[in-house]
Amino acid sequence: MPETATNLPPKNHYEILDGLRGVAAILVVTFHVLETFNGGSRFNQIINHGYLAVDFFFLLSGFVVAYAYDDRWEKMTSWDFYKRRLIRLQPMVIMGTLIGAALFYFQACSMFPLISITPLWKMLLVMLVGFTLIPLPISMDIRGWQEMHPLDGPCWSLFFEYVANIMYAVAFRKCPQKVLAVFVFLFACLLVHYLVTGPKGDVIGGWSLDSTQLHIGFIRMLFPFFAGVLLSRYGKLIRIKGAFWICSLLLIIIFCVPRIGGQQHLWMNGLYESFCIIVLFPLIVSIGAGGSLNGKHSTQTNKFLGDISYPIYITHYPLIYTFVAWVTNNKVPIEKGIWVGLLLVMVSITIAYACLKLYDEPVRNWLTNRFLRKAERKRI
Repeated sequence: MPETATNLPPKNHYEILDGLRGVAAILVVTFHVLETFNGGSRFNQIINHGYLAVDFFFLLSGFVVAYAYDDRWEKMTSWDFYKRRLIRLQPMVIMGTLIGAALFYFQACSMFPLISITPLWKMLLVMLVGFTLIPLPISMDIRGWQEMHPLDGPCWSLFFEYVANIMYAVAFRKCPQKVLAVFVFLFACLLVHYLVTGPKGDVIGGWSLDSTQLHIGFIRMLFPFFAGVLLSRYGKLIRIKGAFWICSLLLIIIFCVPRIGGQQHLWMNGLYESFCIIVLFPLIVSIGAGGSLNGKHSTQTNKFLGDISYPIYITHYPLIYTFVAWVTNNKVPIEKGIWVGLLLVMVSITIAYACLKLYDEPVRNWLTNRFLRKAERKRI
């Protein structure tokens, strides 16, 4: 049988990159737990730069997408590509939104002032729109944080992930390497300019459907995603022993570095984040892609971390909303709340794994058979 869009031969898998995605995802959950106790200040956080995990995810995604599809466009259409990406990502978007809807009315507190006055019909309408990942305008906010996806905040980054995939399929996959390098350089300049001259000195933002937040979202997506594509095409991998542990340690250090420069020198923190996104993250991906795993235990650990990475990222935030409400309503100090927060991390991992095995994998298998293999058999 000739190669087609559905029976493309599998490629070697970057297992360490999967594991690193899981490490970053767990650090995100931990960051959000600890963020609850920062007193509303981005200058007073324990894992201060945990939000940079999103930019790391964009870089990983660009790298993996280019590796998986760059040399396969003669065997598939753009619609084949979109179907594959939707099947991979959309089922867990629906699950994360469902969990957010189920917990929504347990999250009422002064931090989320609109919950108590939101009627059930409106919440259900927001849920149905959330299933599609279509961003909601601020006028449809039901929480008070002006999120484009009020039931499951992290969906904002999936929205930009879809935009990046469309840009890749429509235009950037066709770019010669040198042309792509020019674009990536320009995107890097935009990122540095915003971080150094912007009003906050960091990349936090991107989750609202207004001009300011959309500007931040595109800046956060453009450089890392297409730098990942470029990195994959160059294929310059770094091969060292203990790659997974070295890269994991680097991620932990990057995320845990305290805020630099304070409120008087915002540009200093901007330079630090620019260096992390433009230099350190590509270095980590190069080391991770070039590394190898030794032993059954390391392979299993990386597989588990990779398996739960996306499910935990897309399902944990409704639990965070609920945790924030509990802390706010009961004025819980960090000394007490940290133990519940640790339990929340464990519960998030458990829910992610359960969703993966009981829902995500079966649904993706069914969708693949229904919309990819069946369509291919018709063409044959």
